[in-house]
Amino acid sequence: MPHSRILNVALVGYGYVGKTFHAPLIAATPGLKLATVVSSDPAKVAADHPEVRVVADLQTALADPAIDLVVIATPNTLHAPQTIAALEAGKHVVVDKPFAVTAAEARSMAQAAARADRQLVVFHNRRWDSDFLTLRRLIAEGALGEIVQYESHFDRFRPVVRDRWRERPGQGAGAWMDLGPHLLDQALVLFGPPLAISADIGVQRAGPGADDYFHVVLRYPTLRVILHGSMLTASDLRLAVHGTGGSFVKHGLDPQEAQLKAGMIPGAPGYGRDSRHGVLTTVENDAPTHADVSPEPSDYRAFYAGVREAIVVGGPSPVPVTEALRVMELLELARQASDERRELKVGADWSGFFDSPGAD
Repeated sequence: MPHSRILNVALVGYGYVGKTFHAPLIAATPGLKLATVVSSDPAKVAADHPEVRVVADLQTALADPAIDLVVIATPNTLHAPQTIAALEAGKHVVVDKPFAVTAAEARSMAQAAARADRQLVVFHNRRWDSDFLTLRRLIAEGALGEIVQYESHFDRFRPVVRDRWRERPGQGAGAWMDLGPHLLDQALVLFGPPLAISADIGVQRAGPGADDYFHVVLRYPTLRVILHGSMLTASDLRLAVHGTGGSFVKHGLDPQEAQLKAGMIPGAPGYGRDSRHGVLTTVENDAPTHADVSPEPSDYRAFYAGVREAIVVGGPSPVPVTEALRVMELLELARQASDERRELKVGADWSGFFDSPGAD
């Protein structure tokens, strides 16, 4: 395929995720064209993207031979059937996180991608967060020495349960399925698979809501990885990382979600620039020294640029299927560990999880 080829994209779903993240990122990524949106609210789409075709159902979009890539941004329970339908129609697929609601579903999706010989990529966009990129830089520079404790937070202060599917009890709902995939994926990118996992996942807010709290610990030989999320935490600690060479602490989330929500075009001046710096603390002769750490610039378009390269020129996937499957396994294992109130071992080679076609 010629490198200059433009990929036509069909976005399925125009709720918060489709409208805020996927549509503007697709529209702003060179080599991609947002051609079609599947939505029951054409006026909502037209207000943002008047040039885009709007259709009412997935099958209409899949029947269009001009569509190269389908992006699934629908409720979690629809990810597997819609992804498989798109793959069987010969389309490449990006699916929002979580990959699926069960690991078994995720494996079936990977198998469908292998049969169709099409790209299947999970939207683990937080690999391109400023704080995460900054931490990777510090680790690569050796500024922290050997990491012994990694604490990653994704907290919010929402004391009232919202009337939306993510916060109502049901399959695929809850904070762990919403935020856990981000934090697990980042931890696995940095440190690989743990030896074992323990978890406390529960409900703290009043009313019939889904889980809104989690505290998950991944155990490595020396390192401990702590993943924490709460809907009743008003402080904004993001990362606290400690090593034999020092500690790095960062407050505040990556700015891109807020910028996209406010209507900023990806790539505009200031996009992805985090105004909140981190702090690196080192100790020499028992005297601590605190150094300002400038954040790395961030840009979620790197994900979609990687997807395009994988499709057009056969480049590596920005999120290999095997890595997305590992996140799904640990999501389930953490839930089991929480239910059973015990630590569960993670297989060293994760054998049995990747023995199905399409998992490589």
